[in-house]
Amino acid sequence: MSISDFSTLDMFDSRAIDDRIEELDMLDNADDPEDAAELEALLAFRDGAAASEWEYGVTFISDYYFEDYARELAEDTGAVPDDLAWPRTCIDWEQAARELQSDYASVEFDGLTFYFRD
Repeated sequence: MSISDFSTLDMFDSRAIDDRIEELDMLDNADDPEDAAELEALLAFRDGAAASEWEYGVTFISDYYFEDYARELAEDTGAVPDDLAWPRTCIDWEQAARELQSDYASVEFDGLTFYFRD
């Protein structure tokens, strides 16, 4: 998975970043400036996130997907009923996502914002 693949995902795990860093470390980056640039970007992302649980798996959620994530989280945790139209259809999910984001840190990656809990 390359750096451009991560930026197209709705969500990804920190361990996938580590896997890609390990792959790139095994290559001779001096011969390929694109690999060297990708490795540098991934290392900068990892340092920028600085999540204490990184090695155990930190989930990164893209900004464009966060509203859907908030809805799924609310349904999965039983915060809203999943078998009724009301009140779920009356919830302002954009506002709910903004409020949920206050519990998350953010980091920029490949020109996009990703949210994570630390």
